[in-house]
Amino acid sequence: MFNALRVTEHRGGDDLLTAGLGGDGLRAPTAPAFADPEHPTAAELRRRALWSNWRGIADLAPGGGYGAVYGGIANVPGREFTALAMVPGASQPHRVLVQVPDAFEIGKRCVVVTASSGSRDIYGAIAVAGAWGLPKGCAVAYTDKGAGTDYFDLDAGLGARMEGPPATRADGLAFTPDTTATSGVAFKHAHSRDNPEADWGRHVQQAAQFALQSLDSAFPSAAPFTFANTRVIAVGISNGGGAVLRAAELDGERWLDAIVAGEPNITVAGARPLFDYSTQAALLMPCALLDPALAPLPQPPMTAQATPFWAMRCATLKAAGLVDGADVAAQALSAHAQLRDSGWSDAALRAGALSVGFDVWRAVAVTYASTYGRYGAGEHPCGYDFAALNADFSPRASTAAERAAWWADASGIPPGAGVGIVDRRVSLPDATFAGLQCLRALWAGEGVDAMRVRRGIAGITAGLPREGLPVVVIHGLDDGLIPPAFTSAPYVANARAAGRDVRYWQVRNVQHFDGFLGLPDYAARYLPLLPYVYAALDRVSAHLDGKASLPADAVIATTPRGAATALDASHLAIPK
Repeated sequence: MFNALRVTEHRGGDDLLTAGLGGDGLRAPTAPAFADPEHPTAAELRRRALWSNWRGIADLAPGGGYGAVYGGIANVPGREFTALAMVPGASQPHRVLVQVPDAFEIGKRCVVVTASSGSRDIYGAIAVAGAWGLPKGCAVAYTDKGAGTDYFDLDAGLGARMEGPPATRADGLAFTPDTTATSGVAFKHAHSRDNPEADWGRHVQQAAQFALQSLDSAFPSAAPFTFANTRVIAVGISNGGGAVLRAAELDGERWLDAIVAGEPNITVAGARPLFDYSTQAALLMPCALLDPALAPLPQPPMTAQATPFWAMRCATLKAAGLVDGADVAAQALSAHAQLRDSGWSDAALRAGALSVGFDVWRAVAVTYASTYGRYGAGEHPCGYDFAALNADFSPRASTAAERAAWWADASGIPPGAGVGIVDRRVSLPDATFAGLQCLRALWAGEGVDAMRVRRGIAGITAGLPREGLPVVVIHGLDDGLIPPAFTSAPYVANARAAGRDVRYWQVRNVQHFDGFLGLPDYAARYLPLLPYVYAALDRVSAHLDGKASLPADAVIATTPRGAATALDASHLAIPK
């Protein structure tokens, strides 16, 4: 089940949580440098990957409260066990990693198992599971759940080795694409041909199994470590939250003791899947955000520059017969009404301005169309590819320095880290509109490709958690990327209708991205999600120890901290 096993030691100036960066290093505005940008070492890549993943998930900005009001960044020495794992029927492996602290408590055997948020690399849940579990003496098991940053440069014929640096196919890679394409970039989430989301639960289970195997190796005198004698708590946020909920439904051995899922991307029968609402948002939300009823919007960078393009989108939608109205105001009202009538809240739409501004909707839709349809590189049904781009957005070959940094810097879905989206349907004046219409038709239209994509989406429908398994779901009510109306709310309702014990915290004034709370307007309006995840983990752990009850359902009335104000506990109002 596991191969390419590696064991590394991390002590002194190279700990498990920060690779020696500590809190100050993680808060530094620039990434740790490579001595040779074209040939970074495995240690340099690991350090930079930890820096990138911490900053992508946690709010480390001054006044944000991390390490003072909630959470902490400890120096935790220990060992890392890494391997590739393969679920039955898959063609590509997923990475698994187990961090075993030197202070692991053999007398109180504890594993925290997690999955990366978004499509991030194997360290993509370090700020979620690692930050909570490692200082408590628990081992922490991770999976990239079939996504991650094992990019493959088709021009150069180079991909990522287990330890990160680029190498050829003959050197043993973490992802080797099955494709005849010879230019651009292939990456696992889009091009594995496996639809990994359908196997998220099994990815999490295999990570937990690898944890037991690693603990047997780390402490042979205390072996065997089994699910019967080792506590296993699963936690994740975003896609990682969806993954741990999918793990909850697996039949067989009682291998999980509790689950905490934050802002989970989860789809139940009858609810809107991500591909449906993301393709709708990609088309309509730029125009809808011009409706004065949604003002004032939070201000991500470049909002002022983007507003004329949003008005252009209104005109394009009108010409295509997708909105009504004789002017921009009326067209924005029409787009807003369509989104609201399909389940979007105004709070989610306002927070969604960030996903519009950073082109997140298109990035998600392009990648997920490929993965749901199991298309290889160069086969995208709407003609999209991925490559390094020239200034005029035409594709070019990646440089050695760009390629060397992918494993550490990328988020697992382009654009980013020097890889962009190549759109073959670009047409002015609204350059991306034709491609977005094609993506939307894969959900709402007909044809072989639409049927292929929808068949993949049907395969990700969640089931029920195991009877008797404690499950806590936490979701910000202002989430503009994974709105709770389409995900957590129907999941909780479905589970409770079947008699499952699922507790639900709904948190006001919390959106999806803690990592963007460093933007002043977002810091003033929104609160972080991570403190509620940590608090729920504390409560669940105490419950398993027989010292506390499970968290009760709550709609948590928080208080935004406002401009130029540091976060304190009163803003969070975490239930006691």
